[in-house]
Amino acid sequence: MSYDGAVEKREDPPQPPAGNGGGTGNGMVMASAPGAGTGGRPSSYGDRRLRLNPNKDHKPERYDDVQTEFDPSIFSSLERHLPPSMLEVPRDAKIQFMKEILARYLPEGERTRVQKHREYRNRILTAYQPLHEELYNSHPSAFLVPSFIKAVSEKTEESLRSIMSEPSPGVYIFSMLQPRFCELLLSEVENFERWVREVKFKIMRPNTMNKYGAVLDDFGLEKMLDKLMEEFICPISRVFFSAVGGSSLDSHHGFVVEYGKDKDIDLGFHVDDSEVTLNVCLGKQFSGGDLYFRGVRCDKHVNAESQPEEVLDYAHIPGQAVLHKGRHRHGARATTSGHRINLLLWCRSSVFREMRKYQKDFSSWCGECQREKKDRQRQSVATTKLAFLRREGESTA
Repeated sequence: MSYDGAVEKREDPPQPPAGNGGGTGNGMVMASAPGAGTGGRPSSYGDRRLRLNPNKDHKPERYDDVQTEFDPSIFSSLERHLPPSMLEVPRDAKIQFMKEILARYLPEGERTRVQKHREYRNRILTAYQPLHEELYNSHPSAFLVPSFIKAVSEKTEESLRSIMSEPSPGVYIFSMLQPRFCELLLSEVENFERWVREVKFKIMRPNTMNKYGAVLDDFGLEKMLDKLMEEFICPISRVFFSAVGGSSLDSHHGFVVEYGKDKDIDLGFHVDDSEVTLNVCLGKQFSGGDLYFRGVRCDKHVNAESQPEEVLDYAHIPGQAVLHKGRHRHGARATTSGHRINLLLWCRSSVFREMRKYQKDFSSWCGECQREKKDRQRQSVATTKLAFLRREGESTA
C-alpha cells in the first residue's frame, strides 16, 4: 500500500448533535413530535418534518438563557431546520420540540458526559483571564487576508478558484490568515497553557490522537470560530463539498495542535471526525511536518489502496489554509526541528450524518465506490454489447 498501516479515525470526545431524525427520502428528515411517547401528538402545528437544508432567510431566536445539557448555539442552529409550521409557534414550544429531537439521539450516559464537559468549560471561563481580548471580541474578518474576504463575498465558484489551488482533487489551498492573527493566537495559547500549569488544571486535549494542544472553544473562542465557519467556511463548502454535507454545516470543533521537541512528533494515517476540515498553519519556525493525502473513502473502503492521482504531499506555510473533506485520508510526517502549531476547525453537519446512516451508495464522494460503480457500468456495457453481437450473428446465420 502507499501508506503505512491502517487508517485510524481521529475524533474528539463526542459532541452533542445539532438536530437529527430519520430520513424520508424526500429531502426532509423526520422528527418526533412534542408529546410523542408521552401522551400523544398535538395536531395544531401541522407538518413535523425537519428541513434538510437550513432556512437561510429565517433569523433564529437566542437561547443563551436555556438551562440544558445542550449548548445554546445548537438550538439556534437547529431552529433554521424546523418545519415552516414550527417557526411561528411560541418560543417555549420550539424549545420543547427541539429538546425532544435531541434527546432521541443522545443516550443518558452521553448526556451526563456532555453536562460534565459544560461544567469543565464553565470553570475555565470563570477563572481564566484572556491575554488578547481582541481575539474574542473582533469579527473574524479583521484577521483574514483581503483577497480571501473578497472571494468569499462574491459567492461564486469562479471567485473562489481565483485565490485557490487544487493540487489534488478535493484539496484546496489558499492564503487566509494575516500574520498578526497568527502571532496573537500563538501568544494566547501559550498564555492559556501557562495558566493551566500554574493552577494545575487538568486540560482536555483536542482529540484521541493528539497529546498536545488545546481546544479553543473551551476557553472562550467558540463564538469567533462559529462566525468563521458560518460566514466564510460554509459558503466555500456549499460550492465544493455539497456531497458530504457542505450545504448544512451546523457545528464545529476548534482546536490547535502542537508538534516538535517535547510535543507530538507526527500524526498517523487517519480520517477526521468532520464533514469538512480547515487546517491552517500558525507557525512557528520548523522543518518537516508535511501533510500527506491519499484519497477520500467511506467506512467500507477506508483501508483500500490509493490510486496515483490521489497521492499528495503538502508542506505547511504559516497563514496558509488547507480545506478538505473529513473523510479524506491523511497524516502528518515528523516535524524534524523547531515548533509547529496548526489551527484546526472540524465542521460538521448533523443532517448529513443522519442521512448517511441510511445510505448504501457513497459513489458521490468515496473514490473506491466511484471506481467500483464505473467497473460495474463497464461490465454492463460489455455484456450488453456481447449479447447484441450474438443476436446479430444468429440473425445473419
